[in-house]
Amino acid sequence: MFDGHPLACFQPFIDTATGRIAGIEALGRLRLENGRLQSVGPLFTDPKVSGTALRRLDRLIRDDALSRLHEAPDDWFLSLNISPRWISRLRAGQPLPSLQQLQLHGIAPERIVFEITELGGDSHCLSEVVARYREAGARIAIDDFGAGYSQLDRVLALQPDILKLDMQLFQAAARGGPSSDVVKALAQMAEKTGCWIIAEGVETEAELQFALECGSRYVQGFLFAQAELDFFSADAFVDQFATLRDRYVLQKVGERERLMSLRKQLSRLMNLLQAWAENHDPLTSLPPMDDFPWLLRFYQCDRHGTQLTPNLEWRDGSWQADPRYLGHNWSWRPYFYHLLAEGWHERRLTLSTTYRDATSNQYCLTAGQFCGNGERLLLIDVDAAGL
Repeated sequence: MFDGHPLACFQPFIDTATGRIAGIEALGRLRLENGRLQSVGPLFTDPKVSGTALRRLDRLIRDDALSRLHEAPDDWFLSLNISPRWISRLRAGQPLPSLQQLQLHGIAPERIVFEITELGGDSHCLSEVVARYREAGARIAIDDFGAGYSQLDRVLALQPDILKLDMQLFQAAARGGPSSDVVKALAQMAEKTGCWIIAEGVETEAELQFALECGSRYVQGFLFAQAELDFFSADAFVDQFATLRDRYVLQKVGERERLMSLRKQLSRLMNLLQAWAENHDPLTSLPPMDDFPWLLRFYQCDRHGTQLTPNLEWRDGSWQADPRYLGHNWSWRPYFYHLLAEGWHERRLTLSTTYRDATSNQYCLTAGQFCGNGERLLLIDVDAAGL
């Protein structure tokens, strides 16, 4: 049927809380006559290969994986790929082949994660089968999450336990740019729905750091191990992970220290600008801002969020006034009501989280402090990328 003997290789999932292996994913391989292993992945996208042959191949690989799971530690889980297209072929009430395989090999369903590997298939049938998997005790994961918008509907319908971020999207996001915001938003959505996040395709330290920043419960990728025939020991990557995690934490500590330094500089700048504003001095009396290269602009709003002054910007060695936003109301922006809530009673300087500015498309932070007996709020926009 195929040029080679089908078998399973296993790629580990690293638990980010411990650095230990928490589970493995079964990945199909063909052992060729020369002993080389070849991925079966291309066969599943080859239109010349019949669906019947692929289902038989998949079950042979799954049988091999299940027959060997007894060799792994009892607390490991095994992730198995399931195609919705094949689920759609099942008759109503038909015994589920995957659960029959578990029973045949004496594997508790609680040790199994069924990965829904693609879009397509009958959504109603898929929901019913997933409910039966879950009733048996297995967990459900959605693979390649983020690769298609329709998967948002699938998350709501299937209520998975685990979301595996789409590898290409994740790797692009780790390099920064708009996709980074998208993946972080997906991770936040997963957290709100009670899902664990798996970051797959973690191949570099930067990608691991981004996975940790997204709150990934597990990571998987060549940075630690590719799929192998034999199982790794549970603590094989503990030391490596600890070293990488500690570097990540030190980096975050450094970022926090820079933020604390920024607060001190902002406090000095805020005092300078408040004194200027209280005296109603002319713009020409403001000093140069060479000591604050990250300053984008400052302006004043009333306590209801309406902008009272032009944006004042230090550009090309002089102060410039931009009146376009006079009268605009910013109270709906998250940074503004956070500043209101945190800064009103104590009249202290408050600092927003990083956000993308809607007008300039820059990453910004906004500092604010009440002045003028609490009737006005002086706001300073900071270039986050410049920090």
